[in-house]
Amino acid sequence: MDGAQPPVPEPQDAGGRILLAAPRGYCAGVDRAVDAVEQALAHYGAPIYVRKEIVHNKYVVEALSRRGAVFVSETDEVPEGARVVFSAHGVSPAVHDQAAARHLQTIDATCPLVTKVHKQAVRFAADDYDIILVGHSGHEEVEGTQGEAPDHIQVVNGPHEVDRVQVRDPEKVVWISQTTLSVDETLETVRLLRERFPQLADPPSGDICYATQNRQAAVKAIAPRVDVMIVVGSGNSSNSVRLKEVALEAGAPAAYRVDYAREIDPAWFTGAATVGLTSGASVPEILVRDVIDRLGELGFGGVEEVRTATEKIAFSLPKNLRADLKAASGGSPGRHRRREPAANHTC
Repeated sequence: MDGAQPPVPEPQDAGGRILLAAPRGYCAGVDRAVDAVEQALAHYGAPIYVRKEIVHNKYVVEALSRRGAVFVSETDEVPEGARVVFSAHGVSPAVHDQAAARHLQTIDATCPLVTKVHKQAVRFAADDYDIILVGHSGHEEVEGTQGEAPDHIQVVNGPHEVDRVQVRDPEKVVWISQTTLSVDETLETVRLLRERFPQLADPPSGDICYATQNRQAAVKAIAPRVDVMIVVGSGNSSNSVRLKEVALEAGAPAAYRVDYAREIDPAWFTGAATVGLTSGASVPEILVRDVIDRLGELGFGGVEEVRTATEKIAFSLPKNLRADLKAASGGSPGRHRRREPAANHTC
């Protein structure tokens, strides 16, 4: 499940071309969450329970399951006193309370950028703001954030729902957002909200994460140059689904999302000379390499990597896991293995 990217093959002249987006694949939050489960399995032994999918990717979940991770839908499915990992998407305070009541040993692998949004929600609720959470109802990240202040937060799924928003005081309204949304659609939603509520306050910093923005920007750069865009990522991965939408909006004549190379239909490429390729932020690089191999079989042999940003960010492992690894190693801190070229960005 290593997310590291090996050297990209040199461009070739024969056959069709592949424009390979960079950055792509694992973000720092996903890398940390997957590493947390792997290191917990290695240190504590199986089973390690995981509430929901640790990240939204079929391959990753299946691989961790084979190593002894047990994925459950709710906390009450975890045996009392067992060890459970909370996914990168975050959980509400109610879930933490349920875990404590069952005496569970928790490892919170919530992405630090999601935690930042949770803290914003708590702070604005304490100041008695009406909080508009731009995001997708039912997504685990949205459920976790809304759970921080359910009496103050209402979810808006996009521009089409702005007219439904009702607030107590138009001068005390703030917006926050899910971290994996389409940048352009979020900006349009906020623009319409501001038309209704001119005093709408902004969060102190942008909520859409650096990785989501970088991957969308890379897709926008190559979409006008390709005949078909392929996005590797799972259907329940918000950021992967958005990448397909962004590709179409940015000029790709056709775009398809696949979990695995075997899902590729040769008919998609009839008459195509150039294929664009990217992957969502929860996708290990091995799946991209499999797609490149499959495209090679279909006559697309030249690979050109198009880089629009360089990433240099990594997050340390969850505190209690890090402490246990340090104690077991005689005082040396547990190492978090960065498996993706990280971003030129600080958070």
